[in-house]
Amino acid sequence: MPAIEIARFVDLSASTLHDILALRAEVFVVEQACAYLDIDGRDTAADTLHLFVRDDELGTVASYLRVLCESDGTRKIGRVVTAPGARRRGLAAALITEALTQSAPGPVVIDAQAQLEQWYAGFGFVVDGEPFLEDDIRHVPMRRVNAAATDADASEADAVSADGV
Repeated sequence: MPAIEIARFVDLSASTLHDILALRAEVFVVEQACAYLDIDGRDTAADTLHLFVRDDELGTVASYLRVLCESDGTRKIGRVVTAPGARRRGLAAALITEALTQSAPGPVVIDAQAQLEQWYAGFGFVVDGEPFLEDDIRHVPMRRVNAAATDADASEADAVSADGV
């Protein structure tokens, strides 16, 4: 099990913040060719949680996600990303599992890339709306209401790991 770090924006070191933003740019902007404004102001919100795992050898951030608090109290997982060289190790699955623990007991939503719909379903997410395009990538809104998904569900989901996101 990787060591998961959890921090609020004010507790992130400049070096860690740099690693997070560099990883998001490497995957979302360069690899997935999505020119978008990644720095959207939500990272700095007092109730946003940043969850990440470091690469043991390099010490840089290898996998990351953030948990936002929406105005209705729903938690929203976003920016789920793993470095290309760290994929297929279960890092994203570990982060999702921890994000769900941190978000319990309320509902959690995610705008999942459509090719990862089944992966997120393994964590108890269900489709909750019509598919949509974001940055020319098909997404599907998903919701998880039952905060009691089993570890077996998460383990099964890890078998098809979304570490590519």
